Amino acid sequence: MSEIRKHYFLPEYCIIAEERAKRPSDFAGPPEGSEKNPSESCVFCGANEEKTPPATAVYKNGEVFADTGEKRVSNWDFRCFPNLYPALSPPLSPAHSPAHSPASPPPGFPGKGLEVFPGSGFHEIIVESPVHGKKLKDFSDTEISGLMRVYKDRVCHYAAHEKIRYVSLFKNSGKSAGASLDHTHSQLIALPVCPPGLERELKAIRERKKCPYCTLLETEKTSPRLIHENSKFVAFAPYYSIGPFEVWILPKEHISFLGDFSPELLFAFGEILREVLRSYAKVLGNMPYNHMFYQLFETPEYHLNLRLLPRISTTAGFELNTGIYINTVSPEKAASYLRGDE
Repeated sequence: MSEIRKHYFLPEYCIIAEERAKRPSDFAGPPEGSEKNPSESCVFCGANEEKTPPATAVYKNGEVFADTGEKRVSNWDFRCFPNLYPALSPPLSPAHSPAHSPASPPPGFPGKGLEVFPGSGFHEIIVESPVHGKKLKDFSDTEISGLMRVYKDRVCHYAAHEKIRYVSLFKNSGKSAGASLDHTHSQLIALPVCPPGLERELKAIRERKKCPYCTLLETEKTSPRLIHENSKFVAFAPYYSIGPFEVWILPKEHISFLGDFSPELLFAFGEILREVLRSYAKVLGNMPYNHMFYQLFETPEYHLNLRLLPRISTTAGFELNTGIYINTVSPEKAASYLRGDE
């Protein structure tokens, strides 16, 4: 019989419908290497730096540079630059801001009781390797810990901006996960607002005497949903899973923001992320997935977490209508597969 499971500490639900379950091989994506061969025109590849906007940060041999004018840094390890088609645009300087006051709404103002404000923010691409076809699961220790350093640096860079309230850091891997290019990369969108979902979480957290993430961490460390663990992090299939093979990674230490990670934590973080991705590859093949950071700066009550979701199921009318997700693989079964038990 199906189960309706409640979120750990929010009034949200999912349906575990195992009678509709399939084996992992039924979900598996195309074999690795079956993608079309990259053309020489891939704008994210090394030696094609001129085909993107000038980089705001280039990581090379442990040092950080930036493109200047027409000169582009070459032979890099990681490269960060503004998205050519941004969801948000950098804030205008005061000298270039429109001269409208609240008493004098701008043209096109939506009307009484409706709110609108400029879509100011930042949208950045983080290219994770100059090599086309390189996967995070195949990164060396140096490469994966280097990427975690880039993540930390870029989040801190935008979090320091006075108009930014939230920095969304995420990866779309594969076309059905939202990636428009095959070349491995992540994205960062710095917002002038905090997402409602995070606001709801924070409200629920503040109503409790103990951090609910710390509590669930203790539960999941000894549960059948545990997948991987190292000295600093735990990876598990959450009891409340919105899709097959969803995985959460949490630091054992209560820490709210990537900016507070030590080099040791960054290394351990990269290590367990790579381990989860290797498990995905063994079980699901070259399955598109998203990974998404949930973190808040200047909010010590929050507990940072990274969530990974293979793009197996489709959000359809029921999910859109109710906010309740149907998951056809129980997290216990998913964890068993990802641990290599079956």
